[in-house]
Amino acid sequence: MKKLIPILLAFVLLAGCAAGNDAGKAENIQKVKLVLDWTPNTNHTGIYVAQEKGFFEEEGIELEILQPPEGGAESLVASGGGDFGISFQDTIAASWAKDDPLPVTAVAAILQHNTSGLLSLKEKGIDSMGKLSGHNYATWNSPVELAMIQTMVEDDGGDFSKVELIPSTVTDIVAALNSNVDSVWVYYGWDGIAAENAGLETNYIPFIESHPEFDYYSPILIANNDYLEKNGDTAKKVLAAIAKGYDYAAENPEEAAKILLKASPELDEAMIVKSQAYLSKQYKDEGKPFGVIDAKRWNDFYAWLYENNLLEKEIPEDFGFTNAYLPE
Repeated sequence: MKKLIPILLAFVLLAGCAAGNDAGKAENIQKVKLVLDWTPNTNHTGIYVAQEKGFFEEEGIELEILQPPEGGAESLVASGGGDFGISFQDTIAASWAKDDPLPVTAVAAILQHNTSGLLSLKEKGIDSMGKLSGHNYATWNSPVELAMIQTMVEDDGGDFSKVELIPSTVTDIVAALNSNVDSVWVYYGWDGIAAENAGLETNYIPFIESHPEFDYYSPILIANNDYLEKNGDTAKKVLAAIAKGYDYAAENPEEAAKILLKASPELDEAMIVKSQAYLSKQYKDEGKPFGVIDAKRWNDFYAWLYENNLLEKEIPEDFGFTNAYLPE
């Protein structure tokens, strides 16, 4: 019996040390909130991959993914209701062009290029922006949106005054194009793929082909400025995990699609698989790391907005973004 006592004590001590280590690990876990811009889709795949593969856990991060409020992710992140969020360089511009700009900063580009463009049925014959004259266009009546469309139509020799504007927020691209709508601004990785899957014969005009200043970043990952100032090291860990997730999704689109479907089983499998195959090639430029924002492209778009009287105030060069939290 006396021989057993030291052994039992050793087990007790080991158990105590293990419990202490677990408690220490729990104390070191940083809880982080990330607000989506919309319901889960292939723009977000890298985040779900990082969560499924344990990349956040490896960095000591416990990530909570939140759906956006009606006002969007920007307002919730700015108020501290979320630490990170997903936004777009074009839609957030007005919030920065003020004496008191929204206190958030873009910390990564989710896609390296603007994948939006004009989609129409092939039978409409709109194979260049100038040919939009004499047809209708479904608009959400954003000043930036309409100014961009007008510029592209007129620079291609068309007459913007002959474009019929139909106020409409299109939620079903297939139904819209099969109705009285001639053309819609779409993000090809989602609505373009949906049209393909439905067997529609379409013309698609990427905006960046004719106007390089429209190659802005859409979407972007933003963070609360106060959070970044106080939690810089944690922010770098979050970005390291997210970058790893998008790297994995870029290299393994089929598996990445399955991970997104596991997280959101209500999504259409055929749509997600095809969309993921397309977007996995858009997460990174060849030879460049995930997330990097090019200052010239960022500044050129905001300069264009200001020159065309679309901003209340000029946004200073290099304002609103940083690459400092991305993995080195």
